[in-house]
Amino acid sequence: MYKILYIFFFSLIVGNCTLRPVVNHHGVPFLEKKQLKLIVNETNKNDIKEILGNPSTRSKFDNDVWIYIERKQTQSKLRNLGKMKIFKNDVLVLELDSYGVLKKKDFYNQKDMKKIKVTKATTKTGFKKSNFIYEFMSSLRQKINDPRGQRAKKRKEISQR
Repeated sequence: MYKILYIFFFSLIVGNCTLRPVVNHHGVPFLEKKQLKLIVNETNKNDIKEILGNPSTRSKFDNDVWIYIERKQTQSKLRNLGKMKIFKNDVLVLELDSYGVLKKKDFYNQKDMKKIKVTKATTKTGFKKSNFIYEFMSSLRQKINDPRGQRAKKRKEISQR
């Protein structure tokens, strides 16, 4: 009886194992192939939506900028304890004019993104703790959090005991 249970549990465990890695896919599949169908100064918004679907991100400054993303992750080797590893990371940036016609197309893959340098400079806050605005906002926040001043009264009662 115990042998049958051992064989059953062992086959259950081994049967659930797979040799193929699990791949998590995010974004537009086959972005690299699909972007070849887009022709600058000929393709319009409707064609782009038909080929690629809705964009992952939109930006509207001087012209419309549509950004499409494709990312594939898989679990790394056993020595890294199964952490997720990105093995495909593609980004397509499309710039459209005011008539909806494709004016510029930039495709970046994982190797291209490693070449892009990101600045490490940060902006500083425009006020200090001694600033009037900071004091005003602090008192306003305190009034919102405790409109009747009940917390201050409770603290006094506890400290008097």
